Amino acid sequence: MKKIAFIVALTLSASLPLSYAYASGGQLSQATANKVQRANNLQLDNKLDQAVTMLAEMRPSSAYDKAYVQRMLGVFYWQQGKQSQAISLLTKAVNSGLLHDDQAWVTERMLADILLSEAKYSQALPHYYKLTKNIPAKQKGDELWLLIAQAHYQQAQWQQVLTAMKRYDSYRLKDSMSPLSIQLGAQLQLKHWSGATSTLNRLIALEPNKLIWWQQLASIQLQAGKNADALSTLKLAKYQGVALTQRDLHTLAQLYAQRGIPERAAEQIAALDGAKNDKKLLIEQANYWQMAREWNKAIALWAVVANKDNHYRWQLSQLLLQEGHYQRALTELNRVKRKDKRADVELAKVRIYYKLNQFDQAIIHAKQANNIQASSAAKSWIKYLGQMRKMDASA
Repeated sequence: MKKIAFIVALTLSASLPLSYAYASGGQLSQATANKVQRANNLQLDNKLDQAVTMLAEMRPSSAYDKAYVQRMLGVFYWQQGKQSQAISLLTKAVNSGLLHDDQAWVTERMLADILLSEAKYSQALPHYYKLTKNIPAKQKGDELWLLIAQAHYQQAQWQQVLTAMKRYDSYRLKDSMSPLSIQLGAQLQLKHWSGATSTLNRLIALEPNKLIWWQQLASIQLQAGKNADALSTLKLAKYQGVALTQRDLHTLAQLYAQRGIPERAAEQIAALDGAKNDKKLLIEQANYWQMAREWNKAIALWAVVANKDNHYRWQLSQLLLQEGHYQRALTELNRVKRKDKRADVELAKVRIYYKLNQFDQAIIHAKQANNIQASSAAKSWIKYLGQMRKMDASA
């Protein structure tokens, strides 16, 4: 945002009209008028250096003549690219308070613009504010307020930026990038989320394919806890063909899951780069399919994950047991190596053998589970399975 280009007008005419001889508020002496005329003609003949030399050598006795020559010389210095000299002389001319002709307002505008272009923001601002108090009919007040906003922006004076932008908006101009970007920067700095949301929607209307606007809008909505809005924003961006990053698409998947649409979350993760090989992405997909009760898809993914990292073989065996794939579940349980799951593995085997009506095997594993870690679950199984064996024996 700091790189926003200045809208510097520098509108003062290269040659000053010769109504100066009897300008309102003052009158040039004949000697000064003659030399100013000659300097002006030299400038028109592309002899700027000679014109500058002539004006620089003048020593007007009248305060008005002096201010007028300073203004003209300042313009010529600016045309030569000598900004420091131009600023010095234009400042003296403006501060004299003696210039009241038609060019006086434009002269001060030029001084303010040069100061702004030279990054002298605090010096430029008083001139701009003064200019806003009396704007000639042919001048654009909206430009002044935008330049004021830019000057405050460069000094990180965020509230003043928004105040100036409010005055700019009062002109009801068609939206454009630079003003909206300045306004957005200040709103983000001040955490004015509601205002920033409105500004971003206007920016998106101007540049619907610019990724940063969509990203910032979704980010603000997430910070404000409006996850449903963030989901809608990213969905719309994707639908409109905006080139979302992998991180954006990952966020979209997580938002689908939060909104209770895990199957869309799984599909979105599956579309990410590396989704078929990256362990973390595979785990996310497996969890989302499991949340969606798409058991076969979850089992297939847990199998891939388990082959990459045996730590996750437990999840695979649990899901196989849940879905009644008992023999395969036993195979996977025998391959579980996690010490923290030793008792759980034995209890899982108890359930499998119980389902297979192999009560002798079931009670063996129940006792093993209780030996590893005594628990009410293991004891209940031992008691229950013992009763079942007695019933079978008496049958």
